[in-house]
Amino acid sequence: MKRMKGWIGLGVWIGSVAVGMGQVLDAADRMKLAVALAHPDRPTEDRQRDIDRKPEQVLEFFSIRPGMKVADLMAGGGYYTEILSRYVGEEGTVYAQNNAIALRRFAADAMDRRLNGRDLDNVVRVDRELEDPGLPEGDLDAVIMGLFYHDAYWMGVDREAMNRAIFKALKPGGTYGVFDHHAEAGSRDRDVERLHRVDAEMVRREIRDAGFEWFGAGDMLRNRDDDRTQNVFDPAIRGKTDRFVFRFRKPVEKAEGEGTESGGVER
Repeated sequence: MKRMKGWIGLGVWIGSVAVGMGQVLDAADRMKLAVALAHPDRPTEDRQRDIDRKPEQVLEFFSIRPGMKVADLMAGGGYYTEILSRYVGEEGTVYAQNNAIALRRFAADAMDRRLNGRDLDNVVRVDRELEDPGLPEGDLDAVIMGLFYHDAYWMGVDREAMNRAIFKALKPGGTYGVFDHHAEAGSRDRDVERLHRVDAEMVRREIRDAGFEWFGAGDMLRNRDDDRTQNVFDPAIRGKTDRFVFRFRKPVEKAEGEGTESGGVER
């Protein structure tokens, strides 16, 4: 009951967000996304993950379209990298970034297998730290970070520097999309390593403080039966956690800055 009260207390900003903010792609774009997801070269494991990850709904909510330049931050083995590559097409570009810890633990070989000898030529592999990812300044249409923001805490990432770098890389009006596992409301960073969960409100405030405008939250990855107390790798909940999907925007009128006070915490 306490968790539910905390959730409801977040108020209007979480609300019925997907309604009215989704459905942003036209029929042609939806067809291209469907073709990307159905590509015969996609690994079977990825197709199985689609059921719980719902990439078509997530990418539509982020308004990602063919021809865009997109960064997949902490891409891991490249699940989203491949979908994005096939979807944005030859006119688009995907920057697949991993930091040293991820590369050392699991991502290096997985990304090699993902990219080598396959038709993903529009992917630029970026093996760099999040604080200085080396992305082209003011050139990206969207940046996504999936199921990782919580790891930035226990990995010791300077999140202020990370969010400033993302702000710089995006075009004015560009999208910053973050999705991750819900921790209990008000828990802040208590569970980021033990359970691999994070307090959604804390994430939202940090990104707002970097100068981003709040766009909204999608509910496509919600699971209200998850009490947010289990480790996300527990077989009983893995792939079925209650996840937040947040969309932010780089303000159009602040193209030259790294963020301003008006992008701070909502009161």
